[in-house]
Amino acid sequence: MNGIILFAGLVLFLWLGRSILIPLLVATFLWYLINATATYIRKLFPFNSDNARQARPAVARTFDWTSNILSVMAMCGLLYLFATQIQPMFRELMMAMPVLQHKLVIFGNYLSDSLGLRFDASMLPNITNIATNIGASVAGIVTSTGMILVYMLFMFIEQSTFNKKFSALFPNKTKYKKVRYIIDSIDDNMKKYLFMKTLISGVTGVLSYFWLQMIGVEFAGIWAFIVFITSYIPTIGAIVACALPILYSLITAPSLHQPILTAVGLVGLQILFGNILEPKLTGYTLNLSTLAILINLVFWGMIWGIAGMFFSVPLLVAIFITTAQFDSTRWIAVLLSADGKIPDKRDE
Repeated sequence: MNGIILFAGLVLFLWLGRSILIPLLVATFLWYLINATATYIRKLFPFNSDNARQARPAVARTFDWTSNILSVMAMCGLLYLFATQIQPMFRELMMAMPVLQHKLVIFGNYLSDSLGLRFDASMLPNITNIATNIGASVAGIVTSTGMILVYMLFMFIEQSTFNKKFSALFPNKTKYKKVRYIIDSIDDNMKKYLFMKTLISGVTGVLSYFWLQMIGVEFAGIWAFIVFITSYIPTIGAIVACALPILYSLITAPSLHQPILTAVGLVGLQILFGNILEPKLTGYTLNLSTLAILINLVFWGMIWGIAGMFFSVPLLVAIFITTAQFDSTRWIAVLLSADGKIPDKRDE
């Protein structure tokens, strides 16, 4: 009974505090992604081993700052690309929504006539309303840009004191070493996941853009951006990323030539990068249950809307990795896994 009350209180807190928690989560995600990118950039520079850092501390710190600056510049470049290229395309697509809804009805009538089925236009989703709701959710996050930047600024300022605070929390050296080892393993796994996922998603999005542009699909930049964003959602994200541009080409193209090429290209890229290259680069798959992903997606979507859906899988990955490191919570990681196999617990 106490557990149910505690869970209900937590859900109520998450829902009531969404205006504060969502910008904080976005800031944390970007802060963590910048740090993960800087970590991998730093590996390209010399003096990155412990011995070299001790021998040349000033040079090592210089390379640390350089990697941080480069990672921030990369993030700013992505945001600039979105503001100058993707956002105007979204406005054009929104203006074309009524026409697309009409074409969708025509396409539904064609399918019903071809298959001999009864068709009711009311059965089709209102893509104009759906797009408007999504746009409103995204706009809500964009309007919180100032708050997000403030959060990120203070995270970077406080970052240098994290180790001191952690040491103060665990004055016992034995317990400190054990907990520190676990935290470091979680941190390494999360950084590896976020960096590799972002890198692979970015490459998949860019190649999707060139493919769609080459075969003449309109709004190729938007579909490529959707491919990039939805790549953070295993299985379900790949379905959405492929289904939207395929459906668009079906209702706008004069023949089946373009939809078939769209499907072949996008599905092929998802298989190549999502199912073949990503496991090899990361060294493991997420191994998350599809049912757990779906329930998690619905849960966070009900509480935080589109933002909750976007962050649902990174949050689930964090829970999965964290619960696998403690004896008392490993059963949760087993339930979240696809086949019962979970990361090894790292002891002292």
